Formats: sequence, C-alpha cells, structure tokens
Amino acid sequence: MLNEFKKFIMRGNVLDMAVGIIIGAAFGKIVTSFVNDILMPPIGLLLGQVDFSNLFFNLSSQPATSLAEAKAAGLPVIAYGSFLNSVIDFLIVAFAIFLLIKQVNRIMPKKAEAKPARLCPYCRMEIAEDATKCPHCTSSL
Repeated sequence: MLNEFKKFIMRGNVLDMAVGIIIGAAFGKIVTSFVNDILMPPIGLLLGQVDFSNLFFNLSSQPATSLAEAKAAGLPVIAYGSFLNSVIDFLIVAFAIFLLIKQVNRIMPKKAEAKPARLCPYCRMEIAEDATKCPHCTSSL
C-alpha cells in the first residue's frame, strides 16, 4: 500500500497539481493585497471617503460605528463591504487566469487534427490505411 501511495504521489500530474495549488495560494494572497491595499482605497476616495471593508448592515438594535466594533460586541451583521472586496478579488484572479490560459494556448503547438479513419467501400467498417483486404468482409481493396 505504501508503494502504491508513493507511485501515486510521484506521478507528474499530482506534482504539477501540488505546485499549481501552492503558486495559486501565493498568487491569491498577492491579489487580495492588491484589491484591499491598492485598488479599493482610491475607489473609496472617489466615492466619498468610503472604506469598503468597513461597510456593513447592523441586524441588531444596538448601534455600532464600525464593523470591528460590531464584531467585538458580537452583533449580527451583514458585512457586504468584505463581500464586495472578495468579489473584486475573484474577478481579478479569474481575469488573470484567463489571460494566462490564453497565452499558453497561443504558445503551445496546435495538435494536428486526426485524419478520418479509412473505411471499407463494401462493408463500411474501419480498416488500416495500408490494408489490401478488409479484415471484416475479406473484400480486395
């Protein structure tokens, strides 16, 4: 069982996937920082000094001036600003992946389209390209 597990782990696909997950997680952190620290502050400034990460609906009757204050008090809130940041974060990651896949597809050689199989003119079964007799109906070709 241990040897089977070792074979499974050492397959190229598993290692490639592991590397992809690690790089993806690191890339996700970079994009999250880009959204929260670089992109959203100027947008908030343009919209009138709005800090998107602090936007929330207070579902209780107790007042709270900030999301941190509401969470510290244990108040039920809908943190739609954090959700908005996450949506923008996702859209940036999705767009970056789209651009990456597009470039990889452009660089990778195109696969030659498979030639249609040769068919016997009598029985219409698939035969080898260099066949002189059909293996299915034994007709001479």
